[in-house]
Amino acid sequence: MGKPTGFKEYARQDRVYGDVQERIRHYREFVISLSESEVRTQGARCMDCGIPYCHNGCPINNIIPEWNDAVYQGEWRDALEILHSTNNFPEFTGRICPAPCEASCTLNLDDSPVTIKTIECAIVDRGWDEGWIKPQIAPHRSGKKVAVVGSGPAGLACAQQLARAGHDVTVYEKADRVGGLMRYGIPNFKLDKSLIDRRMAQMEAEGVQFRVNACVGKDVSAKQLVADYDAVVLAGGSEKPRDLPVPGRELAGVHFAMEFLTQQTKAVLGDAIPESERIDAKGKHVVVIGGGDTGSDCIGTSVRQGALSVTQLELLPKPPEKENKLTTWPNWPNKLRTSSSHQEGCERDWSVETLACVGENGKVKEIQCRRLEWKNVDGRWEKHDVPGSDFTLKADLVFLAMGFEHPVQEGLLAELAVAVDGRKNVAANTDNYRTSVDKVFAAGDMRRGQSLVVWAIREGRQAARAVDEFLMGRSDLPR
Repeated sequence: MGKPTGFKEYARQDRVYGDVQERIRHYREFVISLSESEVRTQGARCMDCGIPYCHNGCPINNIIPEWNDAVYQGEWRDALEILHSTNNFPEFTGRICPAPCEASCTLNLDDSPVTIKTIECAIVDRGWDEGWIKPQIAPHRSGKKVAVVGSGPAGLACAQQLARAGHDVTVYEKADRVGGLMRYGIPNFKLDKSLIDRRMAQMEAEGVQFRVNACVGKDVSAKQLVADYDAVVLAGGSEKPRDLPVPGRELAGVHFAMEFLTQQTKAVLGDAIPESERIDAKGKHVVVIGGGDTGSDCIGTSVRQGALSVTQLELLPKPPEKENKLTTWPNWPNKLRTSSSHQEGCERDWSVETLACVGENGKVKEIQCRRLEWKNVDGRWEKHDVPGSDFTLKADLVFLAMGFEHPVQEGLLAELAVAVDGRKNVAANTDNYRTSVDKVFAAGDMRRGQSLVVWAIREGRQAARAVDEFLMGRSDLPR
């Protein structure tokens, strides 16, 4: 794959970010792409390693060495065909996937993995620019109807695959626009929403129908949906946020992260936000509780709004700057990760527990915290208070970005009385994705819990094949 000696001859080169002081003034994407020749050179670095460990890291089964080689050879259209054979939406993963494939790359043993994510994004972006990506309209119709609940990556991937198999597919989305958390949970500066709209147009041309402002279990009867369709796929995500049960949680200015991110995305898309409802970080001290990607998105958004200061707190200890490759590779390592939003300006602190939110006149003004020490007791990590370590932070806005617990149980799931597992996710296996209710399937975060966009696409595709087999007795769709 690639040039046999390419990994020796060429250094790793990746996309870079635009200038911090310029990019924080807007909400547009700011990643600077490599030139065509630079991308081809990076493709040449893919070594003939015998066992492609990148496959081990990629949940969606991307055929990475083959499209790296095609890019190196200048066969861009072939590369696009290979890429699309496993991934419906590489322009999404090429922007927001954390790239576990690169962590598994053999060249990551010396910290110089192939820039797989960058090459992936370059392939699909060129495909759109060249007009190579067209609707794939099924030559024959099955006469079967399928409802997909949720229009995140799992729902969209499932819907597109089923439409291409000839089924009549309707996607139900409770929000006013298609895309799920890709639309409203990820800021425009990381994923421009025109990319979702472009795929939506392709899917409509392939026969998929979209119904927005249609909350199944509230606006639309879930049982009626099951009665009206030959199959129903639950792909609604894991949306119940983890809360912070401390004194002062009810104060104005304490918000779940998704309230903030959703509102800002709507504003960027042109929606009018009433002043009384506006969550505005301008001139305020912002505290983000939670050290993951959602917390990072809150940081970048707060900086763009003009926050006076931004502090991010994490309950767990600070990860190591560098992993021990001999004990972690080719698996995803626990190590310190610094996002583009972190680079734009924030203070980060670890092993900190929030004790209370303190306010004046009903509005939060500060938070009370305590430092922790983590100890390994009989193979389990336990947190212990550090005596005398209590401190306070100014906080005019507090964003809770501590992840999601499970799918919302009220409404859809309650009406169908679908079985759930011990974590309150919809119970279904990855062999047939069937739930406890006849004709009803589940995929993505609603089934597996909070996860990555690449896992959602994988599950959506596999669920589509399972549904196709259920309806037709066999399926030609790939897993």
